[in-house]
Amino acid sequence: MARTTTCAGVESHRLDDAAAAMAHVVDGCLTDGPVGRVGLELEAHCFDVGDPSRRPSWAQLTEVIADLPVLPGGSIVTVEPGGAVELSGPPAPDPVTAISGIAADRAVLRDRFAEAGLGLVLLGADPLRPPGRVNPGARYRAMEEFFRLSGTGAAGAAMMTATASLQVNLEAGPRAQWAQRVRLAHALGPTLVAIAANSPALHGDVTGWQSSRQRVWSRLDTARCGPILGSGDDPAADWAHYALRAPLMLVHTPEPEPVRDGVSFADWADGRVLLGGRRPTVADLDYHLTTLFPPVRPRGFLEIRYLDSVPDALWPALAFTTTVLLDDPAAADIAAEATEPVAAAWDRAAQIGLADPELHRAARRCVEAAARRAPRQLQESMDLLQRSVEQARCPADDFTEQAATHGIDGVVGRMARGEL
Repeated sequence: MARTTTCAGVESHRLDDAAAAMAHVVDGCLTDGPVGRVGLELEAHCFDVGDPSRRPSWAQLTEVIADLPVLPGGSIVTVEPGGAVELSGPPAPDPVTAISGIAADRAVLRDRFAEAGLGLVLLGADPLRPPGRVNPGARYRAMEEFFRLSGTGAAGAAMMTATASLQVNLEAGPRAQWAQRVRLAHALGPTLVAIAANSPALHGDVTGWQSSRQRVWSRLDTARCGPILGSGDDPAADWAHYALRAPLMLVHTPEPEPVRDGVSFADWADGRVLLGGRRPTVADLDYHLTTLFPPVRPRGFLEIRYLDSVPDALWPALAFTTTVLLDDPAAADIAAEATEPVAAAWDRAAQIGLADPELHRAARRCVEAAARRAPRQLQESMDLLQRSVEQARCPADDFTEQAATHGIDGVVGRMARGEL
């Protein structure tokens, strides 16, 4: 492969063809090794305590972040396109360590933002404000333009600037278990979506969906944001096929620019289309992979991306449950059996959540399996999650009830002030 300078000015090898691109993706997407390590990412919408309808500016957000101390759990703090603030914890040896690290970092972050008159609210979707980008990054400007040009401007804007999640990152595990683990990570999706649903309102309106966040994602291009489909026997090859068929979102020329014509990466790699007057490089391919958002994304490890951001009392139990159901062999067997009837019920889970009897049965079995393995440090959170699931309730039900009394703006204001 020849070397050339392309993606954002980075020198990289040029890909000869789609077969070379396929080999690169297969080689790097999953790492053979033991399970155990856990990484967590937690996003919170940022509201002005004095005026929750106003979106804090980029300058306000970055000023607070610049004055943060080194966080005790070692998390990195970043700002999403719409101003949501994300904590990304380092890989931890076990879920309890990962949870305690993010909890400690969130406490520091919440206090520092409160001093600046800002509240960090854990909801799957912004229930109050219309979409609006504050992060000036060139990537996000180009993404915004891409969605507009592709006819999904409203859903793309909502995804970028009005949704927030709890992401659980787990090891791929031993090579012989990759297919089983990836299948289970997908099969768990609808059940965990129903358990975590925490976004019944969007842009000032009650949507009729328990997880409006999942609804937004479902309205985007399934070739970019849908589940990875394939035989399931070789998840690395399935991901590579998915990635090469997916339409390109951005190409660096040298700044990121939207790709307008539905060109797949395979078309570019095989020379059927030239973008920026050239063939792609390995760096272009690696960047393309960052513009694909399936609910389970292989990145050496497995990113579990389908959980709404949920309140402080619940997210530790949700993170632990997700981890145990995939990493503990006995719990994984229970989860595989319990979720089989609802493994494809993504929309049903997002719309009615645990009101669906089949999803409720699956959720009860999964949470019971996790609760039996919960350590003392997580008992309070696990007890709360288990009670909620037993009652067929999810966090969205609590928000809806509060909104019926106080209005959406009133609930958001109380959450921003730390009163709920």
